[in-house]
Amino acid sequence: MRKILIIGAGPAGIFTALELIKLGSNDEITIVEQGHSIENRTCPKYKTKECMHCKPYCNITSGFSGAGAFSDGKLSLSHDVGGDFPTLVGEQVAQDFIDYTDKIYLEFGADTKVEGAQETPEIREIRKAATIAGLKLVDCPIRHLGTERAHKLYYDIEQYLIKNGVKILFDKNCSDIIIENGECKGAVVDGTNIYADEIIVATGRKGADWLDEMCRVHGIGREAGVVDIGVRVEVRNEIMEKVNKALYESKLIGYPKPFRNKVRTFCQNPGGFVAQENYDNNLAVVNGHSYKELKSNNTNLAILCSSRFTYPFDDPIAYAQKVGEMTNMLANDHILVQRLGDIKAGKRTWQEELSQTNLKPTLEDAVAGDITAAIPYRTMVCILGFIEQMDKVVPGFASDETLLYAPELKFYSNRVKMDKDLNTNVKHLHCLGDASGWTRGLMMSSAMGVYMARKLMKK
Repeated sequence: MRKILIIGAGPAGIFTALELIKLGSNDEITIVEQGHSIENRTCPKYKTKECMHCKPYCNITSGFSGAGAFSDGKLSLSHDVGGDFPTLVGEQVAQDFIDYTDKIYLEFGADTKVEGAQETPEIREIRKAATIAGLKLVDCPIRHLGTERAHKLYYDIEQYLIKNGVKILFDKNCSDIIIENGECKGAVVDGTNIYADEIIVATGRKGADWLDEMCRVHGIGREAGVVDIGVRVEVRNEIMEKVNKALYESKLIGYPKPFRNKVRTFCQNPGGFVAQENYDNNLAVVNGHSYKELKSNNTNLAILCSSRFTYPFDDPIAYAQKVGEMTNMLANDHILVQRLGDIKAGKRTWQEELSQTNLKPTLEDAVAGDITAAIPYRTMVCILGFIEQMDKVVPGFASDETLLYAPELKFYSNRVKMDKDLNTNVKHLHCLGDASGWTRGLMMSSAMGVYMARKLMKK
């Protein structure tokens, strides 16, 4: 009987174990997770209305299913969205695994409704406006779980794994992996060595910097990746009404002048809420989610600017963290918010000014200030240029009262080098999900986990 050790209970690790069970594997499967079981994950902010900086780990980012349990729960059903996994295994293969993985989500209670699955006159009109504005509208059907339903769905998966013999070690910290003579033998968990025949690192976006350090220390092959730095934009639902009804989530990509960095929209939440997440180093970052039932008067979405670094710099995660730390410093360790009109006027936003417009912030403890004092010039210019392009697609998007929250950061590990069988240059070591640099989001990470299980069954 083989022993399989999975480090991280995010979607990639979960679906590796889930598919192994479905395929009738008799492997001894152990998952190590630094956070709590999903039923024990609660965020006190729902009661206190202010981030309590939970220790040792933020309950929103750590625990079974990772940030997915508290996210908006969007499943992107196209291989065009969600990372570079298709370039590793082939676009059709990736799409086939997405389609298969989607059926598993449906088995565990995902909503059968798919947003943006059909071409309509409204969508064609939005695409035309985007084209005129110099933007590309990406076609991607979305299955929306909703924050509350995502929690229930992943709880059912957690219980299914446990009932089928998967050993899940919660509240355990993996400090190192054990490599001897070019082979991975296991991992060090809370000072104890856990040995296994196959080791899978799937620590998620939150664990990307840890995996990057493991690559440095142990000589695991990797290549420089990108880093996304941006803002979360919040507008009234009336502004986004046309797009929300036609697409639910509009995925737009542009390359605004003069720098032409790739800028894109991400994680659109109609009637949603802006949220704060905290990472292990006390870094506060902004995110957004929406519920199936509870709705606000606003829509929020991320606008992300991608930067790729070349020799001699190869630590994009540290770069993004520094930007985040600077922004947190200006907001006294909270999220910073500023009105777009104040940015255009060259002034900071004052707290009392936030109550003087039609748009009320859904992140109530965000601190008004000046995000341009922290976001790099090139990134800020690209974001502002993109917002002006967006205004041609969504009139009113670039209004003075539009709110920009920062920092919105997406940490992607320097991409781990692997072959099509997901083997690294270290024998018996595999890296999955967002931490590996190959995926970005729930569905692609989940599909990569299913793919990993299939490869393990062939060994």
